[in-house]
Amino acid sequence: MISEPELEGGAPYATVEVLTEERERTPRPPRGRAPWLWAVGGAVVASAVWGAGLYAHGLVRSEPGVDLGGYEEVDDLCVLAELKGMGAVLGERIADATNPDLDDPALQRRSCTVAFGEGEREQSVNITYTLHKLTDPGPEFAALAKGFDLMEPIGGVGEQAFFGDAGEDGGVLRVLDGQAVLELDVYRTHYETEDGEIVQRGAPDLSGVDVPLTQDALALMAALKK
Repeated sequence: MISEPELEGGAPYATVEVLTEERERTPRPPRGRAPWLWAVGGAVVASAVWGAGLYAHGLVRSEPGVDLGGYEEVDDLCVLAELKGMGAVLGERIADATNPDLDDPALQRRSCTVAFGEGEREQSVNITYTLHKLTDPGPEFAALAKGFDLMEPIGGVGEQAFFGDAGEDGGVLRVLDGQAVLELDVYRTHYETEDGEIVQRGAPDLSGVDVPLTQDALALMAALKK
């Protein structure tokens, strides 16, 4: 049990004495600092010295962020997208167009449109690159593929890949690789004549376009990690 003197001041009172002429006053010994104050002060100093030492040696690190798996933010997606596979199908590459971008702490999105061929044979390939910097896009990727009617799985590209086949009119490929989602699509386009008639452009048959799209996706994924 803690006595009253210890509760009040942390040190016992001196014995009460009656001073007489024959007996001198006994001097009271100086009061030292309470032991618990020394303990707390020592712990604070030790902690500060230890923390400074760790900081100086680079051992104190902030919480790790999301592992982007080597993927980087980009300024111009069209520069990295060579699309050699689609060029072999559609002809000469004639123009690039950068579409509106999205920059946010949670994600970055870049997109571009690349045109091939000339005149009535002109066709475009659309590319979208989304880098998720905070959350994992994996759990929802397959669900979104179902919503987009991309039910054909494609092996050998990224963690997951699905292709939406439109037959001779083209198709769309969506790829998930870690925090990155890549989409490439090409569809036979149409134009309107002076008489208002909708005419299909004379592009080649786009059946089996999943093969060159996959080749181009793999090349672009490698370029996005450089």
